[in-house]
Amino acid sequence: MQPPSDVVAALEAVTVDYGGRRALGPLSLALRVGETVALVGPSGCGKSTALRLLAGLETPTSGEVRRTPGRGETSVVFQAPTLAPWSSALANVALPLELAGVGKGEARERALAALSQVGLGGSERLKPAQLSGGMAMRASLARALVTRPRLLLLDEPFAALDEITRRRLADDVQALAAALRPAVVFVTHSVEEAVYMASRVVVMTPAPGRAASETEVDAPTPRPEGFRTTALFRGAVEAISARLAGAMR
Repeated sequence: MQPPSDVVAALEAVTVDYGGRRALGPLSLALRVGETVALVGPSGCGKSTALRLLAGLETPTSGEVRRTPGRGETSVVFQAPTLAPWSSALANVALPLELAGVGKGEARERALAALSQVGLGGSERLKPAQLSGGMAMRASLARALVTRPRLLLLDEPFAALDEITRRRLADDVQALAAALRPAVVFVTHSVEEAVYMASRVVVMTPAPGRAASETEVDAPTPRPEGFRTTALFRGAVEAISARLAGAMR
């Protein structure tokens, strides 16, 4: 049976075993066009494993990973920027297009546009060593978005950044997601970050990771200014934190 037409990808009762020990699952998760789903849970609960399954970087021990035909284009942003150190920001961002067979001229123009979208216009000639941590993460985000993915997977992309840069990038990701409308999966250890970023927050149990609870965050995206000070935000953070504490007991 095919998933509904608005579902970009889905995990259906997937499990992952390593050396005979269960690391994940069973876990089911459907990802719809234009929504951001955050995964929170203790270290080692399988959040990143779930992302690797969705990215096609790992095969489940059991269960299925499904994609709706025509909606399989996937990009991943990891905690470390993983930019090629010998290439400019422009060359790094253009690379996935060139690997997909896009002509160099068009790849360059689309890469320039993507860099401009993430606030790096004018920095295209800089190499990764010349970029700050925030700039390098912006370049990684531009590289992920340049292919106009249907599914965007973010594995703790802000973890190594200072608080001000984290907040700015969170707003930038939301604006770009609103414009391009991919399904987004956002892995984080921060409940506050999950509530700020996501329309749906899934709390996972300790390994083997399963979905302990799922909470809808009924607020507009991108988030309005001052959202972190609202009763809705604080209430969602406290409720999800309590569910996380309960899942870990």
